[in-house]
Amino acid sequence: MTAKLARVLLVLWAGSLWSVTWVTWTLFHAQNDRHLAGILAGPLFSIETYVGLAALLPVLLLPRRTRYLWGYVAAALMALNEWALRPVMVAARVHGSAFFLSFGAWHGVSALLYLGASIALLALVWNEDLR
Repeated sequence: MTAKLARVLLVLWAGSLWSVTWVTWTLFHAQNDRHLAGILAGPLFSIETYVGLAALLPVLLLPRRTRYLWGYVAAALMALNEWALRPVMVAARVHGSAFFLSFGAWHGVSALLYLGASIALLALVWNEDLR
């Protein structure tokens, strides 16, 4: 795998991650039923986690893989969001709260993790030498 192909994969992932933000925003504004919009949007975030991991795995084969640190940060935030925070959010939705926080509070934490991943990918793309 070449560095150019890795760059393309990471830029596609960044675009995909940022696009999901607009798609979910549109869902919540076009759909009157917020619960249904959430049901439709939830799987998009799960898919995005797997897209990111798939885009990042080939980068691990590169000799200068340490230069993609922000990509690793973004993947870690997305994985944390998917596999650690999502079950807590489900529990909070079902029981009214989880670990003394409401679903809305956990949703806010999730949004911050997603924002962090988006900013990490922005830093990766911004700092990448595209010559």
